[in-house]
Amino acid sequence: MENSSQQTPSFTSYQKFAIFILAITQFTVILDFMVMSPLGDILMKTMQLKPTHFGLVVSAYAFSAGISGLLTAGFADKFDRKKLLLFFYTGFILGTILCGVVTSYPLLVAARIITGLFGGVIGSISMAIVTDLFSMQQRGRVMGFIQMAFGASQIFGIPLGLYIATEWDWHAPFLAVAALAVLIAVLIALKLKPLTEHLAIQKENSAFKHLIHTISKREYRIGFSATAVLSVGGFMLMPFGSAFAINNLKITEEQLPLLFMIAGMSTLIIMPIIGKMSDKIDKFKIFAAASIWTILTVAVYTNLSETPFWLVAVINVLMMMGVMSRMVPSTALVTSVPAKEDRGAFMSINSSLQQISGGIAAAFAGTIVVQKDNFSPLEHYNSLGFIIIGISALSIVLLNRVNQHLKKNPEQKSDSALAVPEI
Repeated sequence: MENSSQQTPSFTSYQKFAIFILAITQFTVILDFMVMSPLGDILMKTMQLKPTHFGLVVSAYAFSAGISGLLTAGFADKFDRKKLLLFFYTGFILGTILCGVVTSYPLLVAARIITGLFGGVIGSISMAIVTDLFSMQQRGRVMGFIQMAFGASQIFGIPLGLYIATEWDWHAPFLAVAALAVLIAVLIALKLKPLTEHLAIQKENSAFKHLIHTISKREYRIGFSATAVLSVGGFMLMPFGSAFAINNLKITEEQLPLLFMIAGMSTLIIMPIIGKMSDKIDKFKIFAAASIWTILTVAVYTNLSETPFWLVAVINVLMMMGVMSRMVPSTALVTSVPAKEDRGAFMSINSSLQQISGGIAAAFAGTIVVQKDNFSPLEHYNSLGFIIIGISALSIVLLNRVNQHLKKNPEQKSDSALAVPEI
């Protein structure tokens, strides 16, 4: 059991750099994905897309990311994690550039598939690096900082992306993300140290056997199921967030960037606090409390009609507090499940299930939400809210199983990270 008296080790200078580089890498990947939500209304009007078609644009990325995760899982522990990160990040950059130059709906779907094939694996590689470099007593704070990338993308990226899209067109934000990602790739190549210690303890020579070995472990499947269920909610609400705000809540297009910015700023404040709390208090209790909070706020938000901007902003912040506060403790718990030699494969499969379940959720949401024309209110958005409430309750049950497994196997929770020299 974690408690407030337990020691929380400080970070070395190299660990601080690693947190920064992983956080900013996640920032670009999340921004590339998240920008689809505020661009949703623009794309639906520009390309004359129905909610079903736009849901497929979002799910195309998720499905390809999920497939990529499964295909790479067997190989994930066979290579230096730095080289693996650079390879997939380079592919992500090329996919994002494609998104910035395509001119039709079919080509946009194709570009999102390519971006997903590479971008969807980056998160799992990053989590494997975190588990290699940081002890369990540090991971809550690390996850808090890395998950701040989500908030940063809303504060800086999404409003700026909307501004760029308005001033030029919807292609420009993708090209801006790609330009930033090139600079980060150079930094990874020059400064991040090779991560190869896991190579010395591999048991299977065959990538396929390693994949089957990882899937066959019951305790790993408990973690996989918790992650898959957790992913559904965000993918259901996110794709239609801007369209709901503009057409139902009557937020103006000028107010929309400010709405995202306010929510993002609140996330930047919340995430480090939750990260520290996760290292001092029982992680599952924090997750359960945040899930209950999410249930309450989602129930309110998804049933709103025309609402004053200030009230929409307040409710949106309260909802984001719950949603984001679940991510830190749940990620810290699930990433503690695999043994060192299985971490890369586990994280890849975990990320794959996260993306596939999210893709199914986005596509499913597109079939529920109805919009008579591009300027009329969305119908049945509140139905998504009720589904998310049920899923949130189920996620508490599943993550409790993960927590109970870790309590019965304390050697996994206390697994020390690899020795990291000062620089």
